[in-house]
Amino acid sequence: MRCQPGLIRQVYNWLKSEQFCLLCDERAESRLPLCPSCETELPWLGPHCAICALPLPAAGLICGSCQKHPPAFARVEAPWRYAFPVDTLITRFKHQAKWPLGHLLGELLAGHLQHAFAEGLPRPDCLLPVPLADGRLRRRGFNQAAMLARWLASPLRLPVDEELLRRPLDTPAQQQLDADARRRNLRRAFALAEPPRVAGRHLALVDDVLTTGATAEALARLLRRAGAARVDVYCLARTPKPGEG
Repeated sequence: MRCQPGLIRQVYNWLKSEQFCLLCDERAESRLPLCPSCETELPWLGPHCAICALPLPAAGLICGSCQKHPPAFARVEAPWRYAFPVDTLITRFKHQAKWPLGHLLGELLAGHLQHAFAEGLPRPDCLLPVPLADGRLRRRGFNQAAMLARWLASPLRLPVDEELLRRPLDTPAQQQLDADARRRNLRRAFALAEPPRVAGRHLALVDDVLTTGATAEALARLLRRAGAARVDVYCLARTPKPGEG
C-alpha cells in the first residue's frame, strides 16, 4: 500500500511564504497554491438542485428526480461541476496519486463548507469517507475519500471515522455503468462496523465526485436504517446531466 508520494517533487510545502499556482505556475497571492485567475476560471457549480446539487437553470429549485424519489441523504454540498480543469485534477489525484492536487481541492472544499455552515447548513457530528473494498484499496494504494476527509477535518474542526463504513464486496467500478446498473452494482456492497454508533447522529459522507448519486444513496439509506438523524454528502464536484456539461 502506498504510504508516501512516489516522487519527492509531489510533496508541496503549504507553509512556504511564497506559493506558485499548481495549475499555471504563476505566483499565487494566498497561502494556497492557486492564483486568482485560475481560481476564477474553475467550473463553479452555480444554480443547482437544493438536495442533490444537480446543475439547474435557476437557484432554489429541486430537480425532478429528487421530487419523484426523495433521496435518503438531506443535502449534497459541492463547489464545482465535474468539468475541465477540475475533472482532470480529480483524475490525476485519484488515479495518478498526485496528492498536492487533491490537497488543494480539499482545502477549497473546506472553505466552501465553512461558508455553507456560516449560511446555516447544520454542522455534522462526524465525517465518514466513502469506503473502498480491500482489493481496490491494495491496488490503488490509498482511499482518496479518506484523504479528503482528513484534509477537511482540521479546518472544519470535525472528527473523521474511517472504520464505521465497510465495503466487503469488491464490486465493478462505477464509472462505466449507467444509473440503473450503478444501483444494482451496489446492492449489499456496504456494511456498518458498529451500527449502534450511528443512532441519533448527523453524519456527512465524503467522496470525490457525485454522478448518479447511487453510492451516496446506498450509504445514506444504510445509515438512516441504523438510526442516523441526518446524512449529508460533501464532495468536490457534481456531474451535470449528459449533454449539459
